[in-house]
Amino acid sequence: MKQSEIRELSTAELQEKFGEVKAEYTKMKINHTVSPLENPMQLRNLRRDVARVATELTKRELQ
Repeated sequence: MKQSEIRELSTAELQEKFGEVKAEYTKMKINHTVSPLENPMQLRNLRRDVARVATELTKRELQ
């Protein structure tokens, strides 16, 4: 997910997206612990998506 896509979402949509992405990251991380993922780079991409959404939410709260 690109930063430009994140900026276009409303605050409510961002909060929903944050929950979805964080849950998906947690699930994938647990699955990777049990049996290695075919592409472990997915973990890094999801972790960065979580950070991007969280950063945008924080930025909006401060404004």
